[in-house]
Amino acid sequence: MAPAVEALREVFGDRLSTAQGIRDHHGKDVTHHPGQSPDAVVFAKSTAEVQAAVTICADHGVPVIAYGTGSSLEGHITAPYGGVTINLSGMDQIRAVSPEDMDVTVEAGVTREALNTYLRDTGLFFPIDPGANASLGGMIATRASGTNAVRYGTMSDNVLALEVVLADGSVIRTGSRARKSSSGYDLTHLMVGSEGTLGIVTAATLRLHGRPDSVSAATCAFETLDGAVTTAIETIQSGVPIARIELLDAGAVDAVNRHSGMTLPLKTTLFLEFHGTATGVAEQTDLFRALAQANGASDFAWAVKEEDRTALWTARHQTLFAVKGLRPGSEVYISDVCVPISQLADCILDVQRDILAENLVAPIIGHVGDGNFHVLFLNDPDNAEEQARIHAVNDRMLERALAAGGTATGEHGIGIGKRDYLRKEHGAAVDLMAAIKAAVDPGNIMNPGKIL
Repeated sequence: MAPAVEALREVFGDRLSTAQGIRDHHGKDVTHHPGQSPDAVVFAKSTAEVQAAVTICADHGVPVIAYGTGSSLEGHITAPYGGVTINLSGMDQIRAVSPEDMDVTVEAGVTREALNTYLRDTGLFFPIDPGANASLGGMIATRASGTNAVRYGTMSDNVLALEVVLADGSVIRTGSRARKSSSGYDLTHLMVGSEGTLGIVTAATLRLHGRPDSVSAATCAFETLDGAVTTAIETIQSGVPIARIELLDAGAVDAVNRHSGMTLPLKTTLFLEFHGTATGVAEQTDLFRALAQANGASDFAWAVKEEDRTALWTARHQTLFAVKGLRPGSEVYISDVCVPISQLADCILDVQRDILAENLVAPIIGHVGDGNFHVLFLNDPDNAEEQARIHAVNDRMLERALAAGGTATGEHGIGIGKRDYLRKEHGAAVDLMAAIKAAVDPGNIMNPGKIL
């Protein structure tokens, strides 16, 4: 390791750090997974610098881990074999915007909030919203989605082209700015969701969308979870182009009320947002209201002013921190699955019964428009018995999701946390994944220990 560090120091000078605090910061994400620190951290400012760092690491057989903002949820940025973390946050340039083509080319360290601030006067925006102010490179690596996915899709649907540094230090460019192509293997989407195990994304060309003329948001409470989920299903089936439809169970609503000073009824609640023309939004809201009322909804609260909508979605995005406040000193073990929406209510109800039977505190939130939900298990990391009960509930939840035709993770990714379920979900296809990894990264230096 020492020769690699010295070679990197010659290139990066004081932008290479071996300080324990900096190494520890770069080896821990925001959830329960234990931190594993790299041996050194490099702060890169260009694709050429990433290329130089990877080349040195390849020459010395040293692992390489890419780092954006550290907001991942399945231990993606840990360094189980040591090595060098390359911090890409300094690669924060927006290279080009084409309003006519509705696309933008950005460096990997640009965050989603910074991009939308930059785009504010163009009439365009980038809709993928995972909650955290993640870097776009990290969002590509984990195939992020979030609250807007029901209308605008996930990162997979919004990445046109990539610039990637491979394990040998070479640079490739995948895709193009064209809206479709039948040219060769789809390497762009091979890299999307690869979690830094095949290469490091240094730049990307992304689809943009027009800002809607009118936006309306709302909350509505339901007497039953089944009523809320049925409303979501009927809304999708009716062709209502709803932009956001988020579910919070009563426990999550209680946490949000306490944290954000809201006064929502302590019931299963949907958070909603409608985009379009003023007439279109009015039609959407009327149709949704009729569907919701037929399924037992009450306590509608509408937010039309921008500041009211911002407060509403800020409260929703801060659910993780709100839930922590329910039991101060606890950590949050957060897990997610995604199932066909017809199976969503049964899956959530089964998990809720499991949580109650195991005497756990674990609010549930969900992107119900696409069948994705998250369980936020509050836990004492020093209580092994409680940890065992949480793992048992989580394992049963994942098994049920797969049995229902779903996936073990809708948007968190595999990382180190869900590797055991990859083969259960994909079977022999995992062997092909391993063969691709071995062909692209024969030295296994790119984020080793993740996914496979």
